[in-house]
Amino acid sequence: MKAAVLQITSSDNPAENLELVERMIADAAAQGATLVCTPEVTNCVSMNRAHQSKVLNHQDEDPTLKGLRESAREHGVWLSIGSLALQGGADGRFVNRSFLINPSGEIAATYDKIHMFDVQVSETETYAESSGYAPGSRAVLADMGDAKIGLTICYDLRFPHLHRTLAKAGADIILAPSAFSAVTGAAHWETLLRARAIETGCFVIAAAQTGTHSTQSGKSRQTYGHSLVVSPWGEVLADAGSASGITLVDFDFNEVSKARKRIPALTHDRVISGP
Repeated sequence: MKAAVLQITSSDNPAENLELVERMIADAAAQGATLVCTPEVTNCVSMNRAHQSKVLNHQDEDPTLKGLRESAREHGVWLSIGSLALQGGADGRFVNRSFLINPSGEIAATYDKIHMFDVQVSETETYAESSGYAPGSRAVLADMGDAKIGLTICYDLRFPHLHRTLAKAGADIILAPSAFSAVTGAAHWETLLRARAIETGCFVIAAAQTGTHSTQSGKSRQTYGHSLVVSPWGEVLADAGSASGITLVDFDFNEVSKARKRIPALTHDRVISGP
């Protein structure tokens, strides 16, 4: 399988972002990709809740989802929309929802981000994702035929039990679309992705937002980039650096069984008492 990882710098203008991603999907498909992966919040990077309320839609009415489903159908590719920010969460909050689209343009699976990024990275960089987004509660494994894919989003990366659950359920690939903070990305991004791959014996595909995101209103945001693809043995197969663009990677799914035979940690769980 050939996968294309799209690294982009989404603005807070969904129509503008859709046009960009549609062009990149066409380009990736022309280069032979059969799976195309986009980052978290592909449609809108914004820290302004009032602006989000104006530009975000419910799933059934969302033009980005409609356009990207059509792109998947037109080019005959599997498409991981890393996530879309959408209306329709609990208590009037938004949802951060990932979509796997099949080559017919149909929604094969959806996943709502479980773990909310409520952190104070520094005195000047604070996030309160749960104030605007309702968390999900269900792990999701999708079947592509040749491979099974576990869906996660960004901050989920720091919770190994989710990834282990997906691997034990049969995942060959775990997706980690992200809009990682530039500060925490420099410190932890590669280490966490390699650890999740090693622990699970899965390929990990992490399409990332990158750079400074333009905004019509409110504070702009910076993200780390460095979209990575990691092998089941923990090797970095591709690093997209900090520029926007398309990264192509070929997969041999035999590497999953090879890694798990060498270190069969998924079968070595023990019941622990205490502390």
